[in-house]
Amino acid sequence: MNTPTVLVTGATGTIGSALVPALRARGVTVRAMTRDPDRPVPGAETVVADLREPESVAAALKGVDAAFLNSPSAPDAAELQIRFADLARDAGVHRLVLLSQYAAHADSPVRFLRWHAEVEAHVQELGLDHTVLRPNLYLQALLAFAGTIAQGWFAAPIGDAAVSAIDTRDIAGAAAAVLTSTGHTGHTYTLTGPRAVTHAQIAQALSAATGQDIAFHDAPADQFTAALTGVLPPWQLEGLVEDYAHYARGEAAEVHTSVTDLTGHPARDVTDFARDYAAAFIPAE
Repeated sequence: MNTPTVLVTGATGTIGSALVPALRARGVTVRAMTRDPDRPVPGAETVVADLREPESVAAALKGVDAAFLNSPSAPDAAELQIRFADLARDAGVHRLVLLSQYAAHADSPVRFLRWHAEVEAHVQELGLDHTVLRPNLYLQALLAFAGTIAQGWFAAPIGDAAVSAIDTRDIAGAAAAVLTSTGHTGHTYTLTGPRAVTHAQIAQALSAATGQDIAFHDAPADQFTAALTGVLPPWQLEGLVEDYAHYARGEAAEVHTSVTDLTGHPARDVTDFARDYAAAFIPAE
């Protein structure tokens, strides 16, 4: 019996880089898709392909049994993912696992959630064995604030709303389980941490893990936007503000057991994340 081959898109990203070893541990052959020919992925067959180049994607999909679809953040992300799904169907891929987002809905005021819902709806019509993963806010997103956290603070327009944020290593673990086992066809799994936490509680966890005093400051949306103008492109910044407004309304606090159900181990808590990533938030000597 041949070992199944799983294609991982975004293989050098936050989730992909954790998914490759998780799949390897399950005994499958991993084909890692990356746009950068100078970044081979350890433990995987690295293929250079770009979602914007259908011919390269079609070549990467040849002989693949299952595929994990994630896309880089882009204004046409939905279009790119839809085309990949079509190419996967045409290539005879047996299973497609789609990375979506918590609360994806066609009528959402958050553009990213509308885009994910559009892709989900398309994939459902393809007749593929498919599964949707909807993770909540990534704890690893805090790494983008590492510069100010090392100075003792971080800010976001979220107030005291709690969010059931998730460690991306648990997203990878759940994806590996779905890609390599049966019984998930047509299912949508919402992936969260073990509890909903406020940003003040996140600051407390970081303080305890680093031995530094770290404070969270609620920032008005216009102040947050001003601080990131020129750092992020307008479409991405506007979408991020919409994301935070969604969190601030208390719409992302539900806790789901999918990580435990799929992987057999509890989802990592914010205290686990803070301990494991403490070095990233400590000022350089």
